[in-house]
Amino acid sequence: QVQLVESGGGLVQPGGSLRLSCAASGIIFRAYSMGWYRQAPGKQRELAAYISSGGRTNYTDSVKGRFTISRDNNKNTAYLQMNNLKLDDTAVYYCVAGLHCWGQGTQVTVCS
Repeated sequence: QVQLVESGGGLVQPGGSLRLSCAASGIIFRAYSMGWYRQAPGKQRELAAYISSGGRTNYTDSVKGRFTISRDNNKNTAYLQMNNLKLDDTAVYYCVAGLHCWGQGTQVTVCS
């Protein structure tokens, strides 16, 4: 059974940092690309960051230079380091393995 469990969300002030984690089980983690999607209230879900099985990364323009996606294949875990957070980063963040395996989401709220 595939399971993706996100953690690390919370409430932070603008300019602050958070690190999200996504612990995977039930898959051959190293073979999967991993992504972090986010969905803000009233907005469409968007892919914020992506890392291929080989470590190639890609980011949506609004988070470039502030967010860093990484993976630890020994721990079956993907990470999203978020720095200099802005009000517009408020959203539910979802971890995705491949195209179809989704976590339950973790809330990130940026407010002053």
